[in-house]
Amino acid sequence: MEGVQGKSSHHQKLSVAKLIKRILFILIGSALFSVGLEIFLVPNHIIDGGIVGISIIIAHLSGLPLGMFLFLLNLPFLVIGYKQIGKTFAISTLLGVSTMSIVSSLLHDVKGVTEDPLLAAVFGGIILGIGVGLVIRYGGSLDGTEIVAILINKKTPFSVGEIVMFFNLFILGSAGLVFGVDRAMYSLMAYYIAFKMIDLTIEGFQGSKSVWIISDNHKDIGDAIVARLGRSVTYLKGEGGYSGDDKNVVFCIITRLEEAKLKLIVEEVDPSAFLAVGNIHDVRGGQFKKRDIH
Repeated sequence: MEGVQGKSSHHQKLSVAKLIKRILFILIGSALFSVGLEIFLVPNHIIDGGIVGISIIIAHLSGLPLGMFLFLLNLPFLVIGYKQIGKTFAISTLLGVSTMSIVSSLLHDVKGVTEDPLLAAVFGGIILGIGVGLVIRYGGSLDGTEIVAILINKKTPFSVGEIVMFFNLFILGSAGLVFGVDRAMYSLMAYYIAFKMIDLTIEGFQGSKSVWIISDNHKDIGDAIVARLGRSVTYLKGEGGYSGDDKNVVFCIITRLEEAKLKLIVEEVDPSAFLAVGNIHDVRGGQFKKRDIH
């Protein structure tokens, strides 16, 4: 038994195909991030949050290439990440940060696409967000702030998101002292757009939703979902906390594009059914693939 337990807890290596896919998308994400920085934000004195924002400010004040600071300032956090979070994360992050630094150095003397700060903030934020989202989705990071936040979170009552937000508000506020108040506001706009694009990239453009339906006609609703949406359902048994009555629950996963049709199905079968729909970030295993609809 001891040998079996040791084998089951052993770290499973990625297949060659999955490893190549991970490396490829981390490279693409890091390169996109650098394009957003050097072609859109930096020429218009707009900064990002975290270590990247600090790097932009120092590069501007010193006149030295941004790529150098992107690597050097993130390096200590890579060491911390290796010790505290894991080898795979640290290696993936090293690959991402190295690529980001190299591509930023290559693009350093390339002229910006636009001199309009609004366009730069919008399109720079979009490209940045997609780049970061790809890197995070495939197991890495491009900024040491998240690593610091994870470590601080273990010893304080603040969440990782709250800690990152505090750091970034301080850094983006500093942009007002260096580049002017208007550039600080454009920086906040770019940061917000990038933040939204990161979520969209990680979750996927379709976006999955979990659905819980409580109804006495649960079988009819489940059969209709399978027949008309091509989605598998799971029947659960529940108990009303107030009434103590037995409850029949239908659970399924759909995409956001199918939400309207599912609500229509439930309304047609049982208008009084309880329906709850929630966003989910990831779906793995099971029978999520869509069946043919006849």
